[in-house]
Amino acid sequence: MAEPESWQNLQRLRAAEGWIELGLLEEARAELAELGPELRNGADGLEVQWLLFAERGHWDAAFAVAQQSVDLHPQSEGGWIHRAYAARRRPGGGLLLAQELLLPAVDRFPKSPTIPFNLACYAAQLGQLDSAWEWLEHAARAGSWRLTREMGLKDTDLEPLWPRLRTA
Repeated sequence: MAEPESWQNLQRLRAAEGWIELGLLEEARAELAELGPELRNGADGLEVQWLLFAERGHWDAAFAVAQQSVDLHPQSEGGWIHRAYAARRRPGGGLLLAQELLLPAVDRFPKSPTIPFNLACYAAQLGQLDSAWEWLEHAARAGSWRLTREMGLKDTDLEPLWPRLRTA
């Protein structure tokens, strides 16, 4: 008995994720090319496509996929986060654009610690240290202070706040 097409597509998507984790990007691309349009354009399919472009450093393509994710799946926070991340790194992008693109997601995903954490990173890199600290506090309220502090002390974007984080 043949496997249903949706099952085969899901297996291809998982295989593509595995290839990316192994650093075998051409194999991942080949798996993604075989996906049916429904899964390819679903939130999970777009997530894996974004990962592939990000791993390759193709930030314009990563941005386009993340924008498609925001447009098609605005209820999925990953698209919003990835769009800002790619905007920061793509030619003509930068920190201000990343910050601007991610700000609307704060109200859309009030329980997310990741969105305010990323905004703290952007603010810190822009020299907006008071704002960065407020975003870290927001992340901690949505998650946990212990984890926010631990992650903050590992993220070089937040290095300007490390002395304050160490004593908090």
